[in-house]
Amino acid sequence: MLHSLLARLGAATVLLAASVLGGAAQAADCPVHYLDGRAPEIRNPKLATATRELCYGVFGVMHSGVTRTPLWSAEYLRADNLEAAEGLDRDNAFHAEPRLPRSQRAELSDYARSGLDRGHLAPNGDMPDRRAQRESFSLANMVPQDRDHNRHIWAPIEGAVRKMAKKEGSLYVITGPAFLGTSLRKVGNVLVPTHLYKVVYSPRQKAAAAWFVENRADAKIDVIPVAELERIVGIELLPSLTRQQKERMLALPKIRQPKRRH
Repeated sequence: MLHSLLARLGAATVLLAASVLGGAAQAADCPVHYLDGRAPEIRNPKLATATRELCYGVFGVMHSGVTRTPLWSAEYLRADNLEAAEGLDRDNAFHAEPRLPRSQRAELSDYARSGLDRGHLAPNGDMPDRRAQRESFSLANMVPQDRDHNRHIWAPIEGAVRKMAKKEGSLYVITGPAFLGTSLRKVGNVLVPTHLYKVVYSPRQKAAAAWFVENRADAKIDVIPVAELERIVGIELLPSLTRQQKERMLALPKIRQPKRRH
């Protein structure tokens, strides 16, 4: 399975259509959201340009001023927070992130008439109170996402993670975009990811795995080891784990695939 996945991606994959190089990722300012307090470490220098860590109440984001999207969101997902989240109505308060320079952030106008959803990385459904919910609607927590993908592939994955977190008690979750290939497109000034991923680590089982899915309506859902995903995206997502630990697969819930279009 892994060999076929790499073959589809291609050996000459370029992770970002940015010509500038940057420095290493900064240490986490909000370590509570990360396994062992360690944020992911960017290994591909093209991804490290114009990055800025943003800390919110129940999640943290590493934002890219090049893509004008997050490179990842991180959550320490607790069962008690999810129980609190169930009573909240969605308010859809999408907004530009005021802490980011205008020249590096997404605006509501970028998504207007694009045909793509403003796709949450840290989901609204995980937010335990109104403040956290509003924070989740920052465009710094969004990527341009195919609408059918968002609603019929990604939403079931998010729901499966919540169900798993209630059973496990807590999970560490990292969600992010991948920008693979050389023919990347934009909506307004925002780069559209080719794929999305969601890493799940269970402290109880001491194991992790990741969903990795192309950003299109009829995409196949792949489940891969974290070590494999790190090689694909150029980010060490769980830096406190050994390679052997990242190769060990956590059993993720089976996601029912939507019927494919003909």
